[in-house]
Amino acid sequence: QVHLVESGGGLVQPGGSLRLSCVASGFVFSAYAISWYRQAPGKARELVAGITSDGGSTNYADSVKGRFTISRDNAKNTVYLQMNSLNSEDTAVYYCYRRPFFWGQGTQVTVSS
Repeated sequence: QVHLVESGGGLVQPGGSLRLSCVASGFVFSAYAISWYRQAPGKARELVAGITSDGGSTNYADSVKGRFTISRDNAKNTVYLQMNSLNSEDTAVYYCYRRPFFWGQGTQVTVSS
């Protein structure tokens, strides 16, 4: 059974940083690309960043390029999202995703002074 468990969210001031983690189980982690999505109140869920199965290629939403970094450790079945220079528009629930339809429960990120 596929499980994705996010952690690392919280309240941070504008300009601050957080690192999210997504721990996976129930499948061969190193065989799958993983993505981070986010959903702000009243808005559609949007892709934030993705990483290929071997970590060799990444992609980012324009809104987070240069501020966020996705990475993975296949030995630990974990994907990370390092988020720097956070602003209020980054406030959302952040989800880990594995195709075709597996989602984590989400972790709340709130950027506020």
